[in-house]
Amino acid sequence: MVTAIVHIKADVDRIPEVAQTVAELDGVSEVYSITGEYDLLAMIRVGRYEQIAEIVPGRINKVPGVQQTETHIAFRTYSRHDLDAAFSIGLNEAD
Repeated sequence: MVTAIVHIKADVDRIPEVAQTVAELDGVSEVYSITGEYDLLAMIRVGRYEQIAEIVPGRINKVPGVQQTETHIAFRTYSRHDLDAAFSIGLNEAD
């Protein structure tokens, strides 16, 4: 699994629509509104690096209201949550 973190600057009056449109794109797992220089953060999770090139410049940058993006590629996952999910067989611990 390849993970990319994409910071997105959007037109201020279109942030909710941009977020929703980006969230609906294949390969985008989550979109967060954030503080700071950028307005949104999108998490991309795909099987191949080449797919990031299809999603970011090919789709996200073409969403109306997107002004700019900055993409970061993750090398490794250290989150306990992600590791637990990777090894989960679908059993609920509460059951």
